[in-house]
Amino acid sequence: VQLVESGGGSVQAGGSLRLSCAASGYTFSGSCMGWFRQAPGKERGWVAAMNSGSDNTYYADSVKGRFSISVDYVKNTVYLEMMNLKPEDTSMYYCAAASGYRWTCPTRVTDFEYWGQGTQVTVS
Repeated sequence: VQLVESGGGSVQAGGSLRLSCAASGYTFSGSCMGWFRQAPGKERGWVAAMNSGSDNTYYADSVKGRFSISVDYVKNTVYLEMMNLKPEDTSMYYCAAASGYRWTCPTRVTDFEYWGQGTQVTVS
């Protein structure tokens, strides 16, 4: 299983970015795809998740209304659309996958089995 993130970069506050996570060797069926972020000196925290069975989406309060998670099942790719970015959104962003969830999604780091290498987002 390989998850590869892309799309990070540097933007000014109020700007937008779209992160992508291309999955190989992994089937989205019956799973949750999530995004986490980690700033220097801080713990990795959950940002958003989407269940492939129910298409339910979940967001941390800090990003609700600004971020949107989606999945392209043909391309086997997960996206995180980020709008109205703030300096506090600056972090390394990680894509993750959790198997065995039919309707909901977990939010703990330990519940996700597979991880990408991360992509840096810097907002100034």
